Amino acid sequence: MAAASPAPPTSRASATPRRRAAVAASLILAFALGVPSAGSAAPKPTEAELRKDLAKLNKKVDTLIEAYAAKRESLAKAQKAEGVAKKNLRKAEEALTAAKGEVDAIAQLRYQSGSSSLPLLFTHDLSGAALMEQLTAQQSAHLEGYARSRDERKKAAELAARLTERIRGEAEEVEDRREETEKVIRDIKKKLEALVPLGSGRRSNGTWVPQLPNGADNITDRTRNMRETIKRYFNLTHVVGCYRYDTFGEHPLGRACDFMMSSGGSMPSAAGMKLGDEIAAWAIKNRTKLGVKYVIWRQRINHGSGWRFMSDRGGITANHYDHVHISMF
Repeated sequence: MAAASPAPPTSRASATPRRRAAVAASLILAFALGVPSAGSAAPKPTEAELRKDLAKLNKKVDTLIEAYAAKRESLAKAQKAEGVAKKNLRKAEEALTAAKGEVDAIAQLRYQSGSSSLPLLFTHDLSGAALMEQLTAQQSAHLEGYARSRDERKKAAELAARLTERIRGEAEEVEDRREETEKVIRDIKKKLEALVPLGSGRRSNGTWVPQLPNGADNITDRTRNMRETIKRYFNLTHVVGCYRYDTFGEHPLGRACDFMMSSGGSMPSAAGMKLGDEIAAWAIKNRTKLGVKYVIWRQRINHGSGWRFMSDRGGITANHYDHVHISMF
């Protein structure tokens, strides 16, 4: 058997320049199209920029909620108008049917009587034919009136139905825009949470180095970081108290802060309760970043494994109904 002819060798010297030319062409095209390289990626937004965007979006959501409420109100009015128009339409149709019945009865009577008079219906002053013509004219007028009424009510019903459909579509559009905006807000909040500064003194195994209080406020660095971060994240409406002289707890050690939701020992408003819930949940969520030991709020304590009720201490403040208490490691 004859040996197969060897394939012609590929010239590496000629292939390499072709590859280089292809790479160069790709780079030139990428530069011409403005394709960003890994090193030229857009910088991540700063915390200040994110907060500015968040404020704008929150305002936009408020506007969209107002617009949605207005559309819902207009929708209810249009639906009510549609219902009234349909009801009137049904009445007009019933009257029209009755009028048709009367005209049909007269037509039947004329047919039965032929051209002669109807002695039981006529007086001596009016011939049967004339009276029949008069009655027919009257019934025809009634019929035309009811027909006009029916057409008008029908137009009103159709207009109300179109209005209802349009407003419903607009309300759905506003709702979609609100949901889109709220989604962007959630994304921004996630980015902000990623920027939560880590508490100082955290060991590699997740435990925390003990800290002494310092500064004019006499609290630890971790406590100060937690307090200032919450101030930036939430619109606090009442005072924040951290260090105080006491015989027990973390306050005299500079490792706890109370975020008041009301004043004078009174129960917080609904908005205050909501804010307290948000602060407590946020602190628990970020406890491993900040070094939170536990949170007390509304007579409950949470060490990170869930809320459990505490014994009754006898008052609104003592039971932590008017403030969120956060203790630090």
